[in-house]
Amino acid sequence: MQSSARNQFKGSVSHISHGIVTDEVQIRTEHNAELVATITHGSAVSLGLKAGSTVIAMVKAPSVMVVTNCEGVRFSARNQLNGKITRIKPGAVNAEVTIDAQGLQVVAMVTQESTENLGLAVGRTATALFKASQVVLAVLP
Repeated sequence: MQSSARNQFKGSVSHISHGIVTDEVQIRTEHNAELVATITHGSAVSLGLKAGSTVIAMVKAPSVMVVTNCEGVRFSARNQLNGKITRIKPGAVNAEVTIDAQGLQVVAMVTQESTENLGLAVGRTATALFKASQVVLAVLP
């Protein structure tokens, strides 16, 4: 499977909360991270999702926010992965920031200005945030 999404996390469905319109799908990745995706109930049915299903959770890099110094701060984004910055690839306008969250590599696209304002640097602790609604699921045979 090929996708333009920079973040592709293989895992298995650990739980599904069914709704009339949307379902909340909890995923445990191969690196033991817990992710949450919200997808339409129809999509969950057509994908045949159930506990134990193997999935790829995909998130585009521009949908990932990077925060620092957030101890004690609460966010509405369901997916919050703490780790260390392992790479910053600067560009003319944006920078690509990679965070290692317990072995899970999360890539975010942030403006060069934000990179400087947040003091982002390799080795610095940071948190990758993304909303459950930004996660696209694919099933593997």
